[in-house]
Amino acid sequence: MAKRQVFYSFHFDNDVMRVQQIRNIGAIEDNKPVAANEWEKIRKSGDEAIKKWISEHMDYRSCVIVLVGEETANRPWVKYEIKKAWNDGKGLVGIYIHNLKDPRTSNTPPYYGKCRQGANPFDQFSLDGKSLSSIVKCYNPSSTDAYNDIKNNLENWIEEAIEIRKNYKS
Repeated sequence: MAKRQVFYSFHFDNDVMRVQQIRNIGAIEDNKPVAANEWEKIRKSGDEAIKKWISEHMDYRSCVIVLVGEETANRPWVKYEIKKAWNDGKGLVGIYIHNLKDPRTSNTPPYYGKCRQGANPFDQFSLDGKSLSSIVKCYNPSSTDAYNDIKNNLENWIEEAIEIRKNYKS
């Protein structure tokens, strides 16, 4: 199977360390991570600059992976990226990342590096009278070995998402 190029959508402030673990799996080619200071500069440039950045980085990607942490579903730019991905005909898939440990909080009770499971961000969108979550899959990896569950299934989840989008006719 050829390596796919993907775009990761996530809540930067909360989940960047968990996302970095997924980027390091190496099963796929992805957009390069944006440094915190670069993202801050883009954010300060305003909404149009953010939309331009998203568009440039989402172009030529075959799939958008929404990495779902505790607050991801409420993030306005994640919502924008989901809508854009679907409208652009890209594969779209969600992966819950609450069971990946964040090294910044690994010694902090009560979750010891993990966080609560967030809401499914696709529940907020409807298409042809049904929830987008009934079309787009959102995987919940093993609570005891989330990293390896993601590592072992990521390529298949991406391929499945691309096929679902290709075959969906609205």
